[in-house]
Amino acid sequence: VFRLVREVLGGALEFGFLGRVVWLGVGLEGEWEDQGGMFTVGAALESGALETAGIREADAFVAATNGDNTNIVIAQIAAQRYKVDRVVARILDPARAEFYRERGMEIVCPTRVAVEMLEVSLGNEPAGKG
Repeated sequence: VFRLVREVLGGALEFGFLGRVVWLGVGLEGEWEDQGGMFTVGAALESGALETAGIREADAFVAATNGDNTNIVIAQIAAQRYKVDRVVARILDPARAEFYRERGMEIVCPTRVAVEMLEVSLGNEPAGKG
């Protein structure tokens, strides 16, 4: 997941879609800075770390830590406290992802995507698509 996100964000920087990429809690090489990105280390649940990373000026926020609960909380903080325009949370548990999607959160559920891909690979219509 981190490699994919890194490639997407790197491409966004290359085409000028993002002025700055901030990644909390994940160690990456210095190439982010070389492309105009910003690397910040901190606990994603700490307001100070979010503010140091520039959340007050953020146009978008992706919550993609290792924990669903953390992602849900920091996505809500970004949307409600900091009024970030576009907030996306990665949630691995499909039931939990659907619960929060139904309540208006923008969610990416890699587990659901993988299941749908397997269904298609087996020649079946993905659940909920037919």
